[in-house]
Amino acid sequence: YSTVHSLEPLPANGPDFGALGEEAEFVEVEPEAKQEILENKDVVVQHVHFDGLGRTKDDIIICEIGDVFKAKNLIEAIEAHVLAAALFNAPLLLGEDALPNGLDVTFEVTELRRLTGSYNTMVGNNEGSMVLGLKLPNLLGRAEKVTFQFSYGTKETSYGLSFFKPRPGNFERNFSVNVYKVTGQFPWSSLRETDRGVSAEYSFPVWKTSHTVKWDGVWRELGCLSRATSFAVRKESGHSLKSSLSHAMVIDSRNSSILPRRGALLKVNQLDAQPTEPPKRPLKILVLSNVYTQRGAQTYNPKIKGWMFYLGGPTSVRGFSMHSVGPQSEGDYLGGEAYWAGGLHLYTPLPFRPGQGGFGELFRTHFFLNAGNLCNLNYGEGPQAHIRKLAECIRWSYGAGIVLRLGNIARLELNYCVPMGVQPGDR
Repeated sequence: YSTVHSLEPLPANGPDFGALGEEAEFVEVEPEAKQEILENKDVVVQHVHFDGLGRTKDDIIICEIGDVFKAKNLIEAIEAHVLAAALFNAPLLLGEDALPNGLDVTFEVTELRRLTGSYNTMVGNNEGSMVLGLKLPNLLGRAEKVTFQFSYGTKETSYGLSFFKPRPGNFERNFSVNVYKVTGQFPWSSLRETDRGVSAEYSFPVWKTSHTVKWDGVWRELGCLSRATSFAVRKESGHSLKSSLSHAMVIDSRNSSILPRRGALLKVNQLDAQPTEPPKRPLKILVLSNVYTQRGAQTYNPKIKGWMFYLGGPTSVRGFSMHSVGPQSEGDYLGGEAYWAGGLHLYTPLPFRPGQGGFGELFRTHFFLNAGNLCNLNYGEGPQAHIRKLAECIRWSYGAGIVLRLGNIARLELNYCVPMGVQPGDR
Protein backbone atom coordinates (compact mmCIF):
# COMPACT_ATOMS: atom_id res chain seq x y z
CA TYR A 1 0.00 0.00 0.00
CA SER A 2 1.13 3.63 -0.33
CA THR A 3 1.48 6.16 2.42
CA VAL A 4 1.55 9.97 1.99
CA HIS A 5 2.67 12.12 4.87
CA SER A 6 4.07 15.61 5.38
CA LEU A 7 7.55 16.38 6.63
CA GLU A 8 6.21 19.34 8.64
CA PRO A 9 6.43 18.95 12.45
CA LEU A 10 3.57 16.98 13.99
CA PRO A 11 1.17 18.75 16.38
CA ALA A 12 2.13 18.74 20.03
CA ASN A 13 -0.70 16.37 20.89
CA GLY A 14 0.19 13.91 18.11
CA PRO A 15 -1.51 13.21 14.75
CA ASP A 16 -5.28 13.00 14.57
CA PHE A 17 -6.41 9.56 13.33
CA GLY A 18 -10.04 9.89 14.40
CA ALA A 19 -11.86 7.31 16.53
CA LEU A 20 -9.86 4.13 15.82
CA GLY A 21 -10.22 2.50 19.23
CA GLU A 22 -7.46 0.09 20.17
CA GLU A 23 -5.81 0.31 16.75
CA ALA A 24 -4.96 3.98 17.21
CA GLU A 25 -1.77 3.26 19.12
CA PHE A 26 -0.48 0.89 16.42
CA VAL A 27 -1.25 3.26 13.52
CA GLU A 28 0.39 6.22 15.26
CA VAL A 29 3.81 4.56 15.21
CA GLU A 30 3.65 3.50 11.55
CA PRO A 31 4.53 6.89 9.84
CA GLU A 32 7.67 7.28 11.96
CA ALA A 33 8.90 3.79 11.07
CA LYS A 34 8.08 4.33 7.39
CA GLN A 35 9.91 7.67 7.33
CA GLU A 36 12.98 6.09 8.91
CA ILE A 37 13.07 3.47 6.15
CA LEU A 38 12.78 6.09 3.40
CA GLU A 39 15.59 8.18 4.85
CA ASN A 40 18.05 5.27 4.67
CA LYS A 41 17.30 3.85 1.24
CA ASP A 42 17.84 4.99 -2.33
CA VAL A 43 14.88 6.56 -4.05
CA VAL A 44 13.90 7.67 -7.55
CA VAL A 45 11.90 10.87 -8.01
CA GLN A 46 9.32 9.95 -10.66
CA HIS A 47 7.03 12.98 -10.76
CA VAL A 48 7.04 16.57 -9.51
CA HIS A 49 3.73 18.37 -9.10
CA PHE A 50 3.02 22.05 -8.38
CA ASP A 51 -0.26 23.03 -6.77
CA GLY A 52 -1.11 26.72 -6.75
CA LEU A 53 0.71 28.00 -9.84
CA GLY A 54 -0.98 30.75 -11.79
CA ARG A 55 1.05 33.12 -13.95
CA THR A 56 4.48 31.45 -13.52
CA LYS A 57 5.67 29.80 -16.74
CA ASP A 58 6.63 26.14 -16.95
CA ASP A 59 10.10 26.69 -18.42
CA ILE A 60 11.41 28.61 -15.41
CA ILE A 61 9.95 25.99 -13.05
CA ILE A 62 11.71 23.21 -14.94
CA CYS A 63 15.04 25.03 -14.56
CA GLU A 64 14.56 25.39 -10.81
CA ILE A 65 13.55 21.79 -10.00
CA GLY A 66 16.25 19.99 -11.97
CA ASP A 67 18.10 19.00 -8.79
CA VAL A 68 14.99 17.33 -7.40
CA PHE A 69 15.11 14.68 -10.15
CA LYS A 70 18.80 14.07 -9.42
CA ALA A 71 18.12 13.20 -5.78
CA LYS A 72 19.23 9.66 -4.83
CA ASN A 73 17.73 9.56 -1.36
CA LEU A 74 15.18 11.36 0.77
CA ILE A 75 17.68 13.76 2.31
CA GLU A 76 18.89 14.96 -1.10
CA ALA A 77 15.29 15.42 -2.22
CA ILE A 78 14.62 17.67 0.77
CA GLU A 79 17.80 19.71 0.15
CA ALA A 80 16.86 20.19 -3.49
CA HIS A 81 13.39 21.30 -2.37
CA VAL A 82 14.89 24.01 -0.19
CA LEU A 83 16.67 25.49 -3.20
CA ALA A 84 13.69 25.22 -5.51
CA ALA A 85 11.29 26.72 -2.95
CA ALA A 86 13.19 30.02 -2.92
CA LEU A 87 10.63 31.36 -5.41
CA PHE A 88 7.60 30.36 -3.37
CA ASN A 89 6.22 29.65 0.04
CA ALA A 90 6.34 25.92 -0.65
CA PRO A 91 5.98 23.10 1.87
CA LEU A 92 7.05 19.69 0.57
CA LEU A 93 4.87 16.58 0.38
CA LEU A 94 6.39 13.21 -0.56
CA GLY A 95 4.32 10.26 -1.66
CA GLU A 96 5.54 6.79 -2.52
CA ASP A 97 4.51 5.77 -6.02
CA ALA A 98 4.11 2.37 -7.76
CA LEU A 99 7.83 1.56 -7.81
CA PRO A 100 9.28 0.20 -4.56
CA ASN A 101 11.69 3.13 -4.32
CA GLY A 102 9.67 5.68 -6.34
CA LEU A 103 8.61 9.09 -5.03
CA ASP A 104 6.18 11.75 -6.14
CA VAL A 105 7.16 15.26 -5.00
CA THR A 106 4.42 17.86 -4.64
CA PHE A 107 5.07 21.56 -4.05
CA GLU A 108 2.13 23.41 -2.53
CA VAL A 109 3.05 26.93 -3.59
CA THR A 110 1.67 30.41 -3.03
CA GLU A 111 2.66 32.93 -5.66
CA LEU A 112 3.52 36.46 -4.71
CA ARG A 113 0.85 39.09 -5.18
CA ARG A 114 0.83 40.92 -8.48
CA LEU A 115 1.25 44.27 -6.74
CA THR A 116 2.86 45.03 -3.39
CA GLY A 117 3.58 48.35 -1.74
CA SER A 118 5.73 49.75 1.03
CA TYR A 119 5.98 52.92 3.06
CA ASN A 120 8.82 54.06 5.27
CA THR A 121 10.66 57.12 6.48
CA MET A 122 14.37 57.89 6.37
CA VAL A 123 16.53 60.42 8.16
CA GLY A 124 19.97 61.34 6.91
CA ASN A 125 22.17 64.19 5.67
CA ASN A 126 20.20 66.62 7.86
CA GLU A 127 17.03 65.73 5.99
CA GLY A 128 13.95 63.64 6.64
CA SER A 129 12.07 61.96 3.81
CA MET A 130 9.05 59.79 3.17
CA VAL A 131 9.58 56.87 0.79
CA LEU A 132 6.76 55.18 -1.11
CA GLY A 133 7.42 52.01 -3.10
CA LEU A 134 5.48 49.83 -5.52
CA LYS A 135 6.64 46.44 -6.74
CA LEU A 136 5.26 44.11 -9.44
CA PRO A 137 7.01 40.75 -8.84
CA ASN A 138 7.03 37.94 -11.40
CA LEU A 139 5.41 40.32 -13.86
CA LEU A 140 5.55 38.16 -17.01
CA GLY A 141 5.82 34.79 -15.29
CA ARG A 142 9.61 34.37 -15.51
CA ALA A 143 10.73 36.18 -12.33
CA GLU A 144 10.73 39.64 -13.93
CA LYS A 145 10.25 42.53 -11.54
CA VAL A 146 9.22 46.17 -11.94
CA THR A 147 9.93 48.52 -9.05
CA PHE A 148 8.92 52.15 -8.57
CA GLN A 149 10.14 54.29 -5.67
CA PHE A 150 9.21 57.85 -4.81
CA SER A 151 10.97 59.85 -2.11
CA TYR A 152 9.57 63.13 -0.82
CA GLY A 153 11.93 64.94 1.52
CA THR A 154 12.00 68.12 3.51
CA LYS A 155 14.59 69.46 1.06
CA GLU A 156 14.55 67.36 -2.12
CA THR A 157 12.39 64.93 -4.10
CA SER A 158 13.57 61.87 -6.05
CA TYR A 159 12.04 58.93 -7.92
CA GLY A 160 13.11 55.87 -9.87
CA LEU A 161 11.61 53.16 -12.07
CA SER A 162 13.46 49.90 -12.73
CA PHE A 163 12.89 46.66 -14.65
CA PHE A 164 14.76 43.50 -13.61
CA LYS A 165 15.04 40.37 -15.77
CA PRO A 166 17.00 37.27 -14.63
CA ARG A 167 18.11 34.40 -16.81
CA PRO A 168 16.01 31.26 -16.17
CA GLY A 169 18.04 28.66 -14.36
CA ASN A 170 20.81 31.10 -13.44
CA PHE A 171 19.58 34.09 -11.47
CA GLU A 172 23.13 35.39 -11.04
CA ARG A 173 22.96 36.37 -14.70
CA ASN A 174 20.47 39.22 -14.92
CA PHE A 175 19.72 42.40 -16.82
CA SER A 176 18.12 45.60 -15.54
CA VAL A 177 17.08 49.00 -16.88
CA ASN A 178 16.54 52.09 -14.72
CA VAL A 179 15.00 55.52 -15.27
CA TYR A 180 15.53 57.96 -12.43
CA LYS A 181 15.67 61.46 -11.07
CA VAL A 182 17.87 61.97 -8.03
CA THR A 183 18.45 65.24 -6.22
CA GLY A 184 21.13 65.56 -3.57
CA GLN A 185 22.83 68.18 -1.46
CA PHE A 186 26.55 68.10 -0.75
CA PRO A 187 27.24 70.60 2.05
CA TRP A 188 31.00 69.93 2.04
CA SER A 189 31.07 71.48 -1.46
CA SER A 190 28.10 73.88 -1.05
CA LEU A 191 26.61 72.12 -4.06
CA ARG A 192 23.14 70.97 -5.06
CA GLU A 193 22.96 68.39 -7.86
CA THR A 194 19.98 67.02 -9.78
CA ASP A 195 20.53 63.95 -11.98
CA ARG A 196 18.03 62.77 -14.58
CA GLY A 197 19.16 59.67 -16.36
CA VAL A 198 18.81 56.23 -17.86
CA SER A 199 21.03 53.28 -17.03
CA ALA A 200 21.32 49.65 -18.12
CA GLU A 201 23.42 46.96 -16.48
CA TYR A 202 24.20 43.29 -16.91
CA SER A 203 25.51 41.08 -14.10
CA PHE A 204 27.16 37.70 -14.54
CA PRO A 205 29.48 35.35 -12.62
CA VAL A 206 32.90 34.18 -13.81
CA TRP A 207 34.42 31.41 -11.70
CA LYS A 208 34.49 32.81 -8.13
CA THR A 209 33.97 36.43 -9.17
CA SER A 210 30.87 38.51 -9.86
CA HIS A 211 30.94 41.08 -12.66
CA THR A 212 28.66 43.98 -13.53
CA VAL A 213 28.85 46.03 -16.72
CA LYS A 214 26.84 49.26 -16.63
CA TRP A 215 26.08 52.11 -19.02
CA ASP A 216 24.76 55.37 -17.60
CA GLY A 217 23.50 58.45 -19.42
CA VAL A 218 22.89 61.46 -17.17
CA TRP A 219 21.61 65.02 -17.60
CA ARG A 220 22.94 67.03 -14.66
CA GLU A 221 21.88 70.32 -13.20
CA LEU A 222 24.20 71.97 -10.70
CA GLY A 223 23.32 74.76 -8.31
CA CYS A 224 24.61 76.50 -5.19
CA LEU A 225 23.38 75.83 -1.69
CA SER A 226 23.87 79.39 -0.44
CA ARG A 227 25.17 82.82 -1.32
CA ALA A 228 28.42 81.97 0.42
CA THR A 229 29.30 79.27 -2.16
CA SER A 230 32.82 79.73 -3.52
CA PHE A 231 33.37 81.05 -7.03
CA ALA A 232 35.10 77.79 -8.04
CA VAL A 233 31.77 76.02 -7.58
CA ARG A 234 29.47 78.89 -8.54
CA LYS A 235 30.98 79.52 -11.98
CA GLU A 236 30.18 76.00 -13.15
CA SER A 237 26.51 76.04 -12.20
CA GLY A 238 24.18 74.95 -14.98
CA HIS A 239 23.49 71.89 -17.11
CA SER A 240 25.76 69.19 -18.51
CA LEU A 241 25.52 65.74 -20.08
CA LYS A 242 27.56 62.66 -19.31
CA SER A 243 27.75 59.17 -20.75
CA SER A 244 29.76 56.55 -18.88
CA LEU A 245 30.60 52.87 -19.11
CA SER A 246 31.72 51.09 -15.96
CA HIS A 247 32.78 47.61 -14.92
CA ALA A 248 32.86 46.17 -11.40
CA MET A 249 34.43 42.91 -10.26
CA VAL A 250 33.74 41.55 -6.78
CA ILE A 251 35.19 38.60 -4.89
CA ASP A 252 33.44 38.19 -1.56
CA SER A 253 34.07 35.21 0.70
CA ARG A 254 32.98 36.86 3.97
CA ASN A 255 30.49 35.06 6.16
CA SER A 256 28.81 38.40 6.96
CA SER A 257 28.88 41.83 5.34
CA ILE A 258 28.28 43.65 8.66
CA LEU A 259 30.69 42.05 11.14
CA PRO A 260 32.51 39.23 9.34
CA ARG A 261 34.46 36.65 11.31
CA ARG A 262 36.26 35.18 8.32
CA GLY A 263 36.70 35.70 4.59
CA ALA A 264 37.86 38.53 2.35
CA LEU A 265 36.39 41.18 0.05
CA LEU A 266 38.00 42.48 -3.13
CA LYS A 267 36.17 45.03 -5.26
CA VAL A 268 37.66 46.60 -8.39
CA ASN A 269 35.80 49.29 -10.33
CA GLN A 270 36.71 50.76 -13.69
CA LEU A 271 35.00 53.82 -15.17
CA ASP A 272 35.18 55.42 -18.61
CA ALA A 273 33.31 58.73 -18.37
CA GLN A 274 32.70 61.28 -21.12
CA PRO A 275 31.09 64.48 -19.83
CA THR A 276 30.20 67.24 -22.33
CA GLU A 277 29.78 70.97 -21.92
CA PRO A 278 26.46 72.75 -22.57
CA PRO A 279 25.66 73.75 -26.19
CA LYS A 280 27.47 76.61 -27.95
CA ARG A 281 30.68 75.84 -26.10
CA PRO A 282 33.70 73.81 -27.23
CA LEU A 283 33.32 70.09 -26.61
CA LYS A 284 35.58 68.73 -23.91
CA ILE A 285 35.97 65.03 -23.25
CA LEU A 286 37.47 63.68 -20.08
CA VAL A 287 38.34 60.00 -20.11
CA LEU A 288 39.06 58.77 -16.61
CA SER A 289 39.99 55.17 -15.92
CA ASN A 290 40.77 54.33 -12.35
CA VAL A 291 40.81 51.45 -9.92
CA TYR A 292 39.53 52.07 -6.43
CA THR A 293 38.33 50.15 -3.42
CA GLN A 294 34.92 49.95 -1.84
CA ARG A 295 35.78 52.72 0.61
CA GLY A 296 36.21 55.28 -2.16
CA ALA A 297 33.69 58.09 -2.61
CA GLN A 298 33.34 59.32 -6.16
CA THR A 299 31.24 62.43 -6.80
CA TYR A 300 30.77 64.80 -9.71
CA ASN A 301 33.01 67.85 -9.39
CA PRO A 302 31.91 71.04 -11.14
CA LYS A 303 35.40 72.49 -11.28
CA ILE A 304 36.44 70.33 -14.23
CA LYS A 305 33.03 68.93 -15.28
CA GLY A 306 34.41 65.49 -14.48
CA TRP A 307 34.55 62.85 -11.78
CA MET A 308 36.58 63.39 -8.62
CA PHE A 309 37.34 61.41 -5.49
CA TYR A 310 36.56 62.54 -1.96
CA LEU A 311 38.08 61.39 1.32
CA GLY A 312 37.27 61.70 4.99
CA GLY A 313 34.52 60.52 7.29
CA PRO A 314 33.45 57.33 9.07
CA THR A 315 33.62 55.22 5.91
CA SER A 316 37.20 56.15 4.95
CA VAL A 317 39.49 58.06 7.34
CA ARG A 318 37.77 58.32 10.71
CA GLY A 319 38.27 61.47 12.76
CA PHE A 320 37.89 63.79 9.74
CA SER A 321 34.60 65.33 8.64
CA MET A 322 32.71 63.77 5.75
CA HIS A 323 34.57 64.37 2.46
CA SER A 324 36.53 67.24 4.06
CA VAL A 325 40.11 66.31 3.17
CA GLY A 326 42.19 67.71 0.32
CA PRO A 327 41.90 70.62 -2.13
CA GLN A 328 39.35 73.28 -1.20
CA SER A 329 38.33 76.79 -2.15
CA GLU A 330 36.90 79.20 0.42
CA GLY A 331 35.83 76.29 2.59
CA ASP A 332 34.25 74.27 -0.25
CA TYR A 333 36.01 70.95 -0.83
CA LEU A 334 36.68 70.17 -4.48
CA GLY A 335 37.96 66.59 -4.30
CA GLY A 336 40.99 65.16 -6.05
CA GLU A 337 41.93 63.18 -9.13
CA ALA A 338 43.62 60.37 -7.19
CA TYR A 339 43.47 58.92 -3.73
CA TRP A 340 44.36 55.90 -1.65
CA ALA A 341 42.94 54.70 1.66
CA GLY A 342 43.42 51.76 3.97
CA GLY A 343 42.67 50.58 7.46
CA LEU A 344 43.35 47.98 10.11
CA HIS A 345 40.46 46.95 12.37
CA LEU A 346 40.33 44.64 15.36
CA TYR A 347 36.97 43.48 16.72
CA THR A 348 36.73 41.65 20.04
CA PRO A 349 33.90 40.70 22.42
CA LEU A 350 33.06 43.17 25.15
CA PRO A 351 35.34 43.06 28.22
CA PHE A 352 34.10 40.60 30.86
CA ARG A 353 31.49 39.36 28.33
CA PRO A 354 28.30 41.01 29.70
CA GLY A 355 25.16 39.49 28.20
CA GLN A 356 27.07 36.49 26.86
CA GLY A 357 24.86 34.26 24.72
CA GLY A 358 22.19 36.95 24.49
CA PHE A 359 21.93 40.67 23.81
CA GLY A 360 25.63 41.19 24.52
CA GLU A 361 26.55 39.20 21.39
CA LEU A 362 25.36 42.14 19.27
CA PHE A 363 28.17 44.34 20.61
CA ARG A 364 31.87 44.31 19.79
CA THR A 365 34.86 46.30 20.97
CA HIS A 366 36.51 48.08 18.04
CA PHE A 367 40.15 49.18 17.64
CA PHE A 368 41.21 50.80 14.37
CA LEU A 369 43.96 52.54 12.42
CA ASN A 370 42.99 54.43 9.22
CA ALA A 371 45.19 56.23 6.70
CA GLY A 372 44.80 57.83 3.28
CA ASN A 373 45.65 60.73 1.01
CA LEU A 374 44.01 62.75 -1.75
CA CYS A 375 45.54 65.04 -4.38
CA ASN A 376 45.41 66.33 -7.94
CA LEU A 377 47.87 65.04 -10.53
CA ASN A 378 50.09 66.67 -13.10
CA TYR A 379 49.71 64.37 -16.09
CA GLY A 380 52.90 65.71 -17.62
CA GLU A 381 54.84 63.92 -14.91
CA GLY A 382 55.42 60.21 -14.75
CA PRO A 383 53.86 57.57 -12.49
CA GLN A 384 56.69 57.83 -9.98
CA ALA A 385 55.94 61.52 -9.43
CA HIS A 386 52.27 60.65 -8.89
CA ILE A 387 53.18 58.04 -6.28
CA ARG A 388 55.46 60.49 -4.46
CA LYS A 389 52.68 63.06 -4.36
CA LEU A 390 50.23 60.52 -2.94
CA ALA A 391 52.81 59.61 -0.28
CA GLU A 392 53.15 63.23 0.91
CA CYS A 393 51.11 64.66 3.77
CA ILE A 394 49.36 61.42 4.67
CA ARG A 395 46.29 61.80 6.87
CA TRP A 396 45.78 59.07 9.43
CA SER A 397 43.90 58.41 12.62
CA TYR A 398 43.53 55.83 15.36
CA GLY A 399 41.05 55.15 18.10
CA ALA A 400 38.69 52.72 19.78
CA GLY A 401 34.98 52.33 20.25
CA ILE A 402 31.96 50.05 20.44
CA VAL A 403 30.07 48.54 17.50
CA LEU A 404 26.40 47.52 17.63
CA ARG A 405 25.16 45.12 14.97
CA LEU A 406 21.67 45.95 13.69
CA GLY A 407 20.64 42.59 12.24
CA ASN A 408 22.10 41.93 8.79
CA ILE A 409 21.31 45.44 7.58
CA ALA A 410 23.68 47.90 9.22
CA ARG A 411 25.87 48.59 12.20
CA LEU A 412 26.17 51.52 14.61
CA GLU A 413 29.59 52.72 15.77
CA LEU A 414 30.53 54.94 18.70
CA ASN A 415 34.25 55.71 18.40
CA TYR A 416 36.83 57.94 20.03
CA CYS A 417 39.14 59.13 17.23
CA VAL A 418 42.54 60.82 17.28
CA PRO A 419 43.24 62.43 13.85
CA MET A 420 46.87 62.78 12.85
CA GLY A 421 48.66 64.33 9.88
CA VAL A 422 46.08 67.12 9.64
CA GLN A 423 46.89 69.61 6.87
CA PRO A 424 45.77 73.26 6.54
CA GLY A 425 42.20 73.32 5.28
CA ASP A 426 41.29 69.85 6.54
CA ARG A 427 38.26 69.63 8.76
